[in-house]
Amino acid sequence: MEKCKYLSIWRNGFRVFKLSRLTLKYPFGGSGRPYIRFAADSAMALEKMDVDFSATVDEKIPVFKELASAGKIDEALEKCSALEKQTRTASDAISTGRLLTCIVEILGDANQWDKLNENLVLMSKKRNQLKQAVTKMVQAAMGYLDKTPNEPVKLGLISTLRTVTEGKIYVEVERARLTRLLADIKESKGAIDEAADILQEIQVETFGSMEKREKVEFILEQMRLCLAKKDFIRTQILSRKISPKFFQEEGTEDLKLKFYRQMVMVDLQTDSYLSISKHYWEMYNTKTVKGDDSEKLKALRNLVVYLILSPYDNEQHDLMHRWMKLRDLEALPEYVCMLKAFTTQELMQWDDFCEKHEATLRNETEAFSTLNGSKGPEHALKDLQARVTEHNIRVISAYYTQIRLVRLAELLNLNVDVSPSCVTVLFSTIYDV
Repeated sequence: MEKCKYLSIWRNGFRVFKLSRLTLKYPFGGSGRPYIRFAADSAMALEKMDVDFSATVDEKIPVFKELASAGKIDEALEKCSALEKQTRTASDAISTGRLLTCIVEILGDANQWDKLNENLVLMSKKRNQLKQAVTKMVQAAMGYLDKTPNEPVKLGLISTLRTVTEGKIYVEVERARLTRLLADIKESKGAIDEAADILQEIQVETFGSMEKREKVEFILEQMRLCLAKKDFIRTQILSRKISPKFFQEEGTEDLKLKFYRQMVMVDLQTDSYLSISKHYWEMYNTKTVKGDDSEKLKALRNLVVYLILSPYDNEQHDLMHRWMKLRDLEALPEYVCMLKAFTTQELMQWDDFCEKHEATLRNETEAFSTLNGSKGPEHALKDLQARVTEHNIRVISAYYTQIRLVRLAELLNLNVDVSPSCVTVLFSTIYDV
C-alpha cells in the first residue's frame, strides 16, 4: 500500500526547503508503521526559497520609517505591505516578520491604535501567512501595551491580540500572557469572578513551548483567583496539575511556599488536618524558612498543632514520634509537651490541658486564630477536645477488657448520655478499622 505525500524540511523554526515527492510504504497489509521511500527519478528535487529578501528589507525598512516620521504613514504602510507580500510569497519568514514588526512600530509610535488593531487582524489573515512572522508581529505589538495612553486603548489592544492568537499553537505562550494581563486588570477593578473565569480559559499544562516555571506560576495564579472566589473544588483540581517533584529544582522555593500556603487554605475547608500538617512540613523544609527563625518557628508550631488535631491513624502516630525528635523543636518546649501528652499511655484531663495550653494555642497558631477559614477557633477547639477524648479511650482500651458506662464516663470526664455516642464515633479510629 503506497501513498504520495509532500514533506517540508524545517531548520531552527524556518522552512528551508521541501521534498516535492515521496512515497510512504505501509508494510504488513497497511497495519505496520510506515517508512519513507523516496522517488528514484529526477522529478524529485529540493525546492528552496525563491528569493532571499534580507538585503532589500535592510534597505527599505529605514525608508519606510522615515516616511512615517514625515507624516506619510499611509504611504509607508502601503509600500511596506507590498514588500511584505513579496517576502511572504517567497516564504522568507525572517524578512516577513521584520516587515510586520515595522508596521507595528510605525503605527504604535504614531499612536494610531485603531489602525494598529486593524492591521494586526488584517496581516494575520493574509493568504499563506507565515507562522514565525505572525509570532514576531504579536510580540512586537505586546511591547506597546505599556505605552498605551489609557486603559480602554490597552484593553482594545489586548482584545485584538487575543483574537489574533486564538487557536494558534505557535503563539500559545503569548496568548497565555495576554490572558493573565487581562485577568489582572479585571481583578484590579474588583471583578474577581470574571478574572478567575478568564484565566481558566488557558490550559498551560499542555503547552510545550512554555518553560516549567512560567507554567507553575500561571497555575498558581489560577489557584489564587479560585480561592478568592471561594471555588475550593476547582482549586483542588488545579493543584493536581503541579508535580511536587518540580519543587526539588533549584530556584523554586518561592513557588513552593506559595503553593503550600494555598493548599493549606484549600484543606482547611475540609478539616484535612494531617494534610495541612504535611504542608507546613514542606514549608519548614525550605532554605528560606529555615534561614528565618521567626518563619521556622511559625511553621513548626503549625505542623505540630495540625498534627495533634488530625484523627488518629498509623501515619499520624508515626509522625508524632518522628517530629517530636526534631532538634529545632527544642526551642518550643510547650509544643514538645503537647506531643508527649498524645504519645504517652496516660489519661489526659481536658480542663487541665486547656488551662495549660489554650492561651498559647490561641496566640501563636493559625488553627486557633481567626485565620482558620470561616469556622473560627472554636471549631478547632472542639476538634482538639475530640482528639483528647479519642486518646483517653485508646488508653482505657489498653487496660480494660470490660468497663461499666458510668465508670467510662467518669474517666473520660463526660456525661453518661454523651459517652455512648462518643465511643461509637471514635471506635473505628481507636482500632484503625
